[in-house]
Amino acid sequence: MSITLNDQDKITLRTAAYGAVSLLAAAGSSPHKIATNGTIALSSATGLVGRVLAEKSSIKDLNGKSVAELADHVLPALTAAMSLLEKQVPAEAENFRSTINVTIEAAQIHQGEPSPTMTEMARKITGALDAA
Repeated sequence: MSITLNDQDKITLRTAAYGAVSLLAAAGSSPHKIATNGTIALSSATGLVGRVLAEKSSIKDLNGKSVAELADHVLPALTAAMSLLEKQVPAEAENFRSTINVTIEAAQIHQGEPSPTMTEMARKITGALDAA
């Protein structure tokens, strides 16, 4: 059985995933390294989630004027992504959660101990995933 998501669902997933990387980069001391590590983690995703994240398309609203503005857009997208996957493809919901968790770990890896700012952003991202 082949599962397909509509274009809006795919945009939601990509916004949530790449937005999480943007939030982590904004919270860290080496934003370029964090963005690189996070993007590599996302590009390593498998299954339906991996195929959707690999699609090339522009993602709007990831250049907020502040971290708060970015979070206002990304955190609800994370919750929405989990909700839509839990309803349409439950096995992929766990794949998405795992992908985002690996992304968080990858973003923090170069720093040794994560900073309090990075830890708090990771908590907010995880909380948004759990809110679904």
